Amino acid sequence: MEITEYRKNAADMIALVRCAVNGEKPGKELTDGLDLKALFEVCQAHVLTACCAYALEAAGIRDAAFTEAKEKAIRKNIIMDAERKKILKCLEEEQIWYMPLKGALLKDWYPRLGMRQMSDNDILFDQQRREDVRRIMAAHGFTLKAEREVVDEYTKPPVSNFEMHCELFMEYQTGAMAAYYLGVKEKLLKDDGNQYGWHFTDEDFYLFMTAHEYKHFSLGGTGVRSLLDTYIFMRKYGSRLDEAYLSAELDKLGIAEYESESRSLAMKLFAGEAITEQESELLDYYVTSGVYGTREHDIQNRLQRKSGGSKGKYILRRLFPPMDEIKRNYPFFYRHKWLIPVLWVWRPVYGFLHRRKQITGELRYLMKNEQKPEE
Repeated sequence: MEITEYRKNAADMIALVRCAVNGEKPGKELTDGLDLKALFEVCQAHVLTACCAYALEAAGIRDAAFTEAKEKAIRKNIIMDAERKKILKCLEEEQIWYMPLKGALLKDWYPRLGMRQMSDNDILFDQQRREDVRRIMAAHGFTLKAEREVVDEYTKPPVSNFEMHCELFMEYQTGAMAAYYLGVKEKLLKDDGNQYGWHFTDEDFYLFMTAHEYKHFSLGGTGVRSLLDTYIFMRKYGSRLDEAYLSAELDKLGIAEYESESRSLAMKLFAGEAITEQESELLDYYVTSGVYGTREHDIQNRLQRKSGGSKGKYILRRLFPPMDEIKRNYPFFYRHKWLIPVLWVWRPVYGFLHRRKQITGELRYLMKNEQKPEE
């Protein structure tokens, strides 16, 4: 889809989402100009299809693709809730402390079932019991899809996905935030009605939600749903938050400016208020990111963050990764450092054999975009 068309349909999506979460019926001036096929594509990129389906139905528009997406979202939420309940019951029985995160809670603050589509169940748990959790997940029919430094990813047909977290952030992605959330259990409050469940205060939930969004924003980008989550949370809890505490902790996390700008944009956008030219530019970054970011944004951000905008430094770093990246991504070569020159040859060859599309796309981006260090 051409970028101008994409942006137009993104604007329609935002207008429909605004109606859906505020219980308003979209007007004919909006619905008469919709391109439902193109709109669906944009909504899918931002995982806001079910939300828009509710708005379309309120306007008397029933489109098969949107209706199917909404019904799938409702079904998935129900299945994921049931699976999460089973896993938490086992964690209780095994005396493993735990805390559900993010979407598992956020979805219940949206006005309608399925309106906040779930990708996976995120659960923080006692890292000392990682092997026990793996046994529990296997016993419930889950397959360990990926084993990462601080999180295990599980799948189970037809639609269940879990991310079981030992820690909340990886240091190489977000050093300050990873350090802030070490020993996070000290910040938590005990649940009522169970023995091993914990939860954030409202302020700390918002801090983590924002920090998690910033991680994606600063890497490959994050989409409009992140702004909507902020709006939904603030509409429910904003009037009773301790703003002085938030301000102090946001400074510690190094995301005070990001939070201020994203919160302002979110509240204006979904309240239907005018936004500034600067906020329009920020919104465009969200719009062109999609919910999980884009490769282009990831390259652009890494180019500035790790290479000061220098293409030469960026290419050298990609060809000859520093030791911390070798330790993380190529532990065999880190343990046998005398073989690192072999890695320098093997990585590009392997990349062009198995990841040619991504690498050629990265090279095309570098060739067509002149990046300059920020002054």
